[in-house]
Parts: sequence; structure tokens; C-alpha cells
Amino acid sequence: MATEGTPDQLSDPPAAEPVEPAATTSPIAPSPPAASNFVYALGQIEPVFPSLAIEKEFAQATGLSGQAGMTDRQAMKQALTERENRYLARNLCWTFLIEKLETYIVVPRDPMDLELLIDAYRAEPRADDLDLVIGTRTHIASPETCNGLALPVVVVDQLYSFDRETLVNEIPRPDNVAEADDASFRSAAGTLFDDVLQIADNAGATDEHRALNYLAVRYPRIYEKTSEQFQRNFAFTGVEVRSSRLSGVREIMDVVFSYQHRETDMSERWFVRVDVTEAYPFLTTAMNPFYDRP
Repeated sequence: MATEGTPDQLSDPPAAEPVEPAATTSPIAPSPPAASNFVYALGQIEPVFPSLAIEKEFAQATGLSGQAGMTDRQAMKQALTERENRYLARNLCWTFLIEKLETYIVVPRDPMDLELLIDAYRAEPRADDLDLVIGTRTHIASPETCNGLALPVVVVDQLYSFDRETLVNEIPRPDNVAEADDASFRSAAGTLFDDVLQIADNAGATDEHRALNYLAVRYPRIYEKTSEQFQRNFAFTGVEVRSSRLSGVREIMDVVFSYQHRETDMSERWFVRVDVTEAYPFLTTAMNPFYDRP
């Protein structure tokens, strides 16, 4: 999955015995972050004119640059990438959409990272385009800030832009999967990735959703295991994320993937452990069988 613009993979750490989990400079000034307000979210970046004055200034400034024949998005993209219009990009309100719903207002922590937002805006968007935002949620913006949108503000530390097809195609094919079966493996990986994205209310703000989103883009083993289970005639039946019994000073989440045999109804569960204490989650235990404990 390591491609330009996509987050790199991590390799498996040493396996551990499974344990059952217990049941900047910007128009929007960020307030001091709370440690529990980290965001690790998948969606799309979209600019919004914060006021009529900015919209008119944008139209006036870009109308001089010869954009005949372009779509509105193509004209917007061209204008944003021109250095003389950088002041316009700084004055836009940059929003983050999850499942096509405006969820956050995003602000780069470093003003130099405005380029990341501009690059994330696509002149010809596709349905599978995705942006990964890693940052800290702060306050709720006032309605005057972003043309009536009273949304949480996320101060962005890192932003990756990619598309679903590229992500799935860059997952390393396991050694035990023949080249002839590559298409089947990619299909299984894409199915699991879609299931993760469609989990209800996944705004990437809770520990559970941050752990899951992290695994979706950084840990290919979950796709390998799902493909293996499909080959064994098991169906993927769901994923559950719960606080681990190992949580103490650090916040550890157990992510449990469930599968059921299509003929015998026999169930299997596999789990992986993720540390979500800080802004950047990381793996602490590789994928292992999960056993119920009394």
C-alpha cells in the first residue's frame, strides 16, 4: 500500500498471547487541544466560500485568467494552484466530508501545509477518492466563520490523499496467493475496506474508530486474513473494537474480526491490538486467534 500520497504500511510486531477484551495562522484560531480529541478520519476535502465577499473576490480574481471551456471545479483548481491566488486559498473555509456530510472544518497546523489542502481538492473527483486527516479536534466554529457551518475545527498535522483502487492494488499479495488468484484477493480486500468505511458514525474521533481507520490504511494483514477466510468458505460477519484489559497508563484497543463458515456456521475470531493513546496510533500485537475467556 506504500504509494506516493498514501500512508506507508507497518510490519507485524511480535505476536502475543490473545486476551479477551473487556466488555496556526488561520481565520479560525485553534484553541489548546485536549489529549482525548485526536482525529484519524477518512473522507474528502472540500473548500467552501466563507462569505459573499470572498466568493466575489474569487470570481473577480480568477475571471482574468482565461478559464473558458473549463468546468467550475477545473477553474477552481487552476485558480488555487496559481501562486498569485494563494491569498484566496488562505481565505477559503476548508471542510472535511465523511459519507458526503460536512463533518469538520480543517485548518493546517503549519501555514506552509496549505499546499496539502490545495492538492487534495480534485478537479475531476471520483467516487472512490479519499483523504486521510490526522489531527486534533478543538472548538466548534461559529456560524459566521464558514458561511453558517457550525462544525468542529480540526487542526491538521498530516494529510494523505489517495483513492480506493490504488490503495487496494498496492496491498502486497501474500506469498500463499498465486498470481492467478490476485483478482480474488483484491476483491476480498476491497470488500473489507468498504465495510470499514460504512461503519455507522465513523467520524474518526473515537478511540474505536481511530483504531479501525488506522488498520484500514496501515495494516495489510487484515486483508490477507479476510482473503484466507474467504478461500476457506468463511464469510466476514463483522468487526468489534473494545478497550483492552491491557489498557492502563496507555489506551489500548482490541479490534476483533469475526468470520462464520457458510456451511457449518462455525465461527472464528481474530484480533489485533492498537495503541491509540496519542495522535498517531500504532500496532502493539499482530493478528492472532481470539479465544473467549470466562
